[in-house]
Amino acid sequence: MKTEPIMKSTRITLITVIITAAFTGCMPEAARDTADGETGSEKKSQPVKVMELGYRPTVIEQEVTATIHPFKETYLSPALQGLIRSVRVEVNDHVQKGALLVEMDRTQLEQTRLQYQNLKTDLARMDTLLKTGSVTRQSYDQLKSQVDVTRVLLQNLEENTLLKAPYSGIITGKYYNDGELFSPTPNTPAGKAALVSMIQMDPLKVLVNLSEIYLPMVETGMKARINTEVYPDREWTATVFRIHPTISQATRTFSMELKVPNRDEKLRPGMFARVYLRLGEQEALVVPSIAVLQQAGTSQRYIMLYEDGKARKVDVQIVNRYDDQLEIASPGIKGGEQLIYAGQSSVEDGDPVNVVESD
Repeated sequence: MKTEPIMKSTRITLITVIITAAFTGCMPEAARDTADGETGSEKKSQPVKVMELGYRPTVIEQEVTATIHPFKETYLSPALQGLIRSVRVEVNDHVQKGALLVEMDRTQLEQTRLQYQNLKTDLARMDTLLKTGSVTRQSYDQLKSQVDVTRVLLQNLEENTLLKAPYSGIITGKYYNDGELFSPTPNTPAGKAALVSMIQMDPLKVLVNLSEIYLPMVETGMKARINTEVYPDREWTATVFRIHPTISQATRTFSMELKVPNRDEKLRPGMFARVYLRLGEQEALVVPSIAVLQQAGTSQRYIMLYEDGKARKVDVQIVNRYDDQLEIASPGIKGGEQLIYAGQSSVEDGDPVNVVESD
């Protein structure tokens, strides 16, 4: 029958398994590991290169984004409603300080001018009579007061009839035409009443917000570098001329204003700009960028240090970038440690490492 050979085969297999188990049990532990295909020694050391970590002087420079503003912006209008005689400028006209921009109806101005001239003549005559005793001092003083009041009224009418440029700049808006009646109601995008608007183009102004920690480092007269996306190959030098006295409770930042020369008028209000402020120097940890690794799936950065033949992981923060160098900070670094800058990506915290080269 075929059953007997099958039973004999089964017995042979069982005997073989028992003998193998007994043999393995008598072998040393290391030999058993080798027999199972595993190494019995510690994890193999990885070759790495190291350098000494140390503090060195670095420039404290802050890069902030900002918008360029006109240094001055003015909406010109008379104090009272009146007939417009002539608007003498158009949008984008360059005007000099003192140039006549708008002329209102001159009727009241000329009447007041004539009255002022007559009063001045009467005062001159009364001055002679006062010296001879023909008039009283009281009458003279009353007429003199009337002359002074009329002079002030005349100056006010001149300012509100003949609107002149308060500074050299460019006309940005014209809101009325000749012969129209001006009404002091808001009629501009800024919500103000105006006949014309103008800005000062040289210099311009940049408003910058900085963290409150930098307040002790900022002072008026400091220089800053400015560039724009419109002119990427050109750089302007700005000067801090005003530091605002308060700090925002919401953002913990303070504001300051920078003056930017703009003689060729390449810069325009509204442009996006990058501002680079050099605030001083400090001692900082600077390492090659290749030495800083990123934890997978997170934004956490770390470095590997060499200590007693092993790699030690230390979390760090990136403070600044200098080309291929990074300024880092970590409470776990004192200076003098051995930084692994090559081979660190293939080791984990606590892994044995072998230094093949050091700087």
